[in-house]
Amino acid sequence: MTQDRAPIGRLGATSIDCPDPAALADFYAPLLGMRRIVERPDGSIVAISDGSQTLAMLRVDDYVAPTWPEPGQLQQMHLDVSVDDLDHAVARAEQLGARRADHQPQPDRWRVMIDPAGHPFCLTTFGAD
Repeated sequence: MTQDRAPIGRLGATSIDCPDPAALADFYAPLLGMRRIVERPDGSIVAISDGSQTLAMLRVDDYVAPTWPEPGQLQQMHLDVSVDDLDHAVARAEQLGARRADHQPQPDRWRVMIDPAGHPFCLTTFGAD
């Protein structure tokens, strides 16, 4: 029997749980060069896109921020954002509301940041053009 290797579908969006979708969208939109494309009237979902990738923020009323790298509430996912200049990218992310994580395992290639809702994300020169 021949196995069909064609994809079943394509990635539609990456979704992030948070307490305030609008606030998190306002953080990630300028960080990633995206704009709002969807917003539910009740504010429970806000999606942003750059035309090829979509990031959706979903309100979770009992949201608990990750405590990474400490035990407790582990991170469920994180974003790696490719940049040309780590120091400049860190400064811009901080201006947008991010903070540096206390734990920085490879600061010469990766800077671990925390978004306004408490999710870790990485700024990295890996994959930068």
